[in-house]
Amino acid sequence: MAGLNVSIAFFLSVVAICEVIRQVSKRVLPLGVYRGLVRELVSSLQLCACSLELRMLMEIGPWGGGFGPDVILTLLFIIYLIHGVSFDGASANPTVSLQEFLVMDSSFVATAFKLLVQFVGMEAAGILTTHYWSWELTDFHLIQNLMALDCSSSIHTSLYHGIFVEGVCSFFFHLVALKFQHSHLLYRAPVLAVTVTTLAYTAGPFTGAFFNPTLASMVTFHCSGNILQEYVQVYWLGPLTGMLAALVLYQGNIPRLFQKNLLYSPKSKYRTPKGKAVPGLKQTRDNGEGQPQLRTKPRS
Repeated sequence: MAGLNVSIAFFLSVVAICEVIRQVSKRVLPLGVYRGLVRELVSSLQLCACSLELRMLMEIGPWGGGFGPDVILTLLFIIYLIHGVSFDGASANPTVSLQEFLVMDSSFVATAFKLLVQFVGMEAAGILTTHYWSWELTDFHLIQNLMALDCSSSIHTSLYHGIFVEGVCSFFFHLVALKFQHSHLLYRAPVLAVTVTTLAYTAGPFTGAFFNPTLASMVTFHCSGNILQEYVQVYWLGPLTGMLAALVLYQGNIPRLFQKNLLYSPKSKYRTPKGKAVPGLKQTRDNGEGQPQLRTKPRS
């Protein structure tokens, strides 16, 4: 269990360092720079570094450490719960950033910068994590360094099934995220963590269940077993299609592309009051001028 303790210490250290950077940046930098660049950069680094270490435990832990998938899934839930609480509104996911652009919550320039810093943050995480592994603090890291020389693809199914799996994972993730987007953080973070854990348990054996194009690019695109075109189809086309499907199902349209609601009829903002009948008055047919004629009932 010593190796597992070292990994847990790594998770906590990464989260703590990233949180310090977030808090300092929020105080010294303009709010627009922090929200548009720094928090996405730092959150992407945090997500990728923790994912790489967790993936290492998932691959080596069962036979090198003697712990089962229940330990990995528990760590996954806790880590994503911490991500949800600490990200401070960042997504660290290109499909989420593109969704914000499509619903007109973000401009084209802001979205482009987010996508760029997400890639930079995850590249930095890869460099830092690889350097950390080179210290070989545990036997896990020693084995990981040997395996890294010839890693294998995370796609363990056919190409079209892989696209379908990543698309379905992205669909459910975005649908849940949209449903709880206005909920309190204390409710939203656990729900998303449970969703990610469930999807990883269900779809992980087929594609790794990334449903995050930049994270998948960092973790598995350099591995042998599939060509770049196949990786792009599974880990970019699949999640993007799932995101679009979730967005259309949730609100019936994509505001940036078309305003017409394809699924739901618009609800009137105003309600027509239902008045009580006035004694002695009786409504008759339209008088031809758009107004009903009213006639008084003769007194007896």
